[in-house]
Amino acid sequence: MVADIAQFKTLQQNQQQIARLDELFARQREAFRAAPMPSAEQRIQWLKALRDLLFNEQDALIRAISEDFGNRSADETLLAEIMPSLHNIHYATKRVKKWMKPSRRSVGLAFQPASAKVVYQPLGVVGVIVPWNYPLYLAIGPLVAALAAGNRVMIKMSESTPVTSQLVKDLLARVFPDDLVAVVLGEAEVGMAFSKLPFDHLLFTGATSIGKHVMRAAAENLTPVTLELGGKSPAIVSDDVPLAHAAERIAFGKTLNAGQTCVAPDYVLVPRDRIEAFVQAYREAVQGFFPRLEDNPDYTAIINERQLSRLNGYLADAVSKGAELVPLFPGAQGRRLPHTLLLNVTDEMKVMQDEIFGPLLPIVPYDRLDQAFAYINQRPRPLALYYFGYDRAEQQRVLHETHSGGVCLNDCLLHVAQDDLPFGGIGHSGMGHYHGYEGFLTFSKAKGVFVKQRLNAAKMIYPPYGKAIQKLVYKLFVR
Repeated sequence: MVADIAQFKTLQQNQQQIARLDELFARQREAFRAAPMPSAEQRIQWLKALRDLLFNEQDALIRAISEDFGNRSADETLLAEIMPSLHNIHYATKRVKKWMKPSRRSVGLAFQPASAKVVYQPLGVVGVIVPWNYPLYLAIGPLVAALAAGNRVMIKMSESTPVTSQLVKDLLARVFPDDLVAVVLGEAEVGMAFSKLPFDHLLFTGATSIGKHVMRAAAENLTPVTLELGGKSPAIVSDDVPLAHAAERIAFGKTLNAGQTCVAPDYVLVPRDRIEAFVQAYREAVQGFFPRLEDNPDYTAIINERQLSRLNGYLADAVSKGAELVPLFPGAQGRRLPHTLLLNVTDEMKVMQDEIFGPLLPIVPYDRLDQAFAYINQRPRPLALYYFGYDRAEQQRVLHETHSGGVCLNDCLLHVAQDDLPFGGIGHSGMGHYHGYEGFLTFSKAKGVFVKQRLNAAKMIYPPYGKAIQKLVYKLFVR
């Protein structure tokens, strides 16, 4: 009976949220029409207010995220959410005036006298759908880009992080009216209704399967989308890189947030004769990070029981099909799933078909670098690719002979935190870019403007045709 009442209340809340969506959207659109080109000073003021808010409320945000996860390392939240969010705001604040300046373009001799330029105009109302794995950073990053470009923003937070989502809603309401920035809460049906709104741009971060539904809904309104979808990001260990170097850096990328990261290494390609040594180096690296599992505040938990069950299902399926498990810790402590390597994996295993999004790391042997490239290129293009080796020629081969959203050479994840690099997927791992200047461009209309004043030399080509001056023009400019 209690469960039925709770379910009824949730349903009521979702219906109320859905009913309010159209109203919120209409208010934001009307506000945008009233101020369609916010000044650089206004945009900088918005960004500074956001920066001060995050800086002052970081302790509350750390507690909220940890409560949602059942334990999220405070340092991981600082490193992966708060610090890059603040850096992102600082970067945009310093550059927004420069980004807004119209860019001069050339005009062909045949069209002189005239000038041409590109004016960067806000799109209007931008929608952002936030996943649960980094609920702060993946809300703030798109918000910063959209505000720098002068837009109004509606943000749909994840239902899997209710404490954080409510806190983000409350905090943003302190500094922004909801006709500028509005946060929407609710279950999956609210998210689907959100994606059906006629936004001027919609950015979604999440699973590929959900991204297809979002894109389909957006297509009804011809809403352009940016999709950040993840996928199976590979790491390649070369045949001569020191294994301690590669293992430690891959381990950091995979253990951060317990592997619940869209650009976490999803599997590692290792030379066949180096696998045993790699396993040992990797074990030492992970156990150096986390000397114990039980009650370790640094070891982040799996977000909820549903995701934990999914990951345990991957392990059971892999074992039933012949995989060898190498647990790096004894049994799980609640939702703190032990980090586990998987050997002898095959394509028939679910762990090799789906994005893992957890602390499980398959190891795939290869004999020649060509084989590693072929293995990657035969599969959907990943969001990230990581190569470990110091040979410059091999590094160039990796860049030229594979496709991925982004690449790190001899590191993991950290390309995402570079404000001056675009971030985005390719193929099944997404489309479009944001972060830094590319984020400003994504949420702006680059409007071509051709300018002519009193003198009009183009009159020479006006009808009636066949005049001598026209024949001369054709001789000069048609080649």
